[in-house]
Amino acid sequence: MHEFLVFRLYGMMASWGDIAVGEFRPTFDHPSRSAVFGMLAAALGIRRDEEERLSTLSNAYRMAIRVDAPGVLLRDYHTSQVPPAGKGRKKRLFATRREELSIPREDLSTVLSTRDYRCDAVSTVCVWSGAAPIPYPLEELADALNNPVFVLYLGRKSCPPALPVHAQVVRGENLAAALSSARFPDGDLLQGLLHDGDLRVFWEGDEDTGITAIQTTLRYDNPLSRKRWQFGSRAEHYGVLRGDSPCT
Repeated sequence: MHEFLVFRLYGMMASWGDIAVGEFRPTFDHPSRSAVFGMLAAALGIRRDEEERLSTLSNAYRMAIRVDAPGVLLRDYHTSQVPPAGKGRKKRLFATRREELSIPREDLSTVLSTRDYRCDAVSTVCVWSGAAPIPYPLEELADALNNPVFVLYLGRKSCPPALPVHAQVVRGENLAAALSSARFPDGDLLQGLLHDGDLRVFWEGDEDTGITAIQTTLRYDNPLSRKRWQFGSRAEHYGVLRGDSPCT
């Protein structure tokens, strides 16, 4: 039997950043690795500039996501005032947002950007020990998630969880058993969103999970440096958890 940390994420809005190019900010339909471990770090009180602690946390555990409800896509359009792009000697560098807006209003330009969100999305997250020695027992991680030092949010600060995460440690033969055995006391509040039956699962690692991998893709969401905002690649497996495995 193995131990697994399991918790649920639900919010009115969530944004799990995909690769962003230019003015378009898309989102995946399930939490990214950087978001999950950023949430764990926030719960433990680890700050963004503590890169060694962040790296130790990320490298010590594996994770999986069960998509209980993918939610509905919401596309939000933003307009932002920016200074005009200068050239040559006229090019000016601004240290703060206040400096950017200090030039005459008639000289400001406008940039249109697009940001995607998932509305009413529900995911169950599972975390377990990896190859490296774990810096925190799973019970300690569960306690931190249920009583976080910093505020938890679902990808963006404007997207807080709408229900408690109800972090818990369960025991099971594999990932499939752990996901099926977890229970959440407020499941009745989400009955209109959840359903029994086949559910999509995304996981990492090569150990036996009890779920057949249908596809393996590269995800560029493995945090390398929060200061430089750099991310590495990882292999993410996709499969289906079949049967009447309850979501509640």
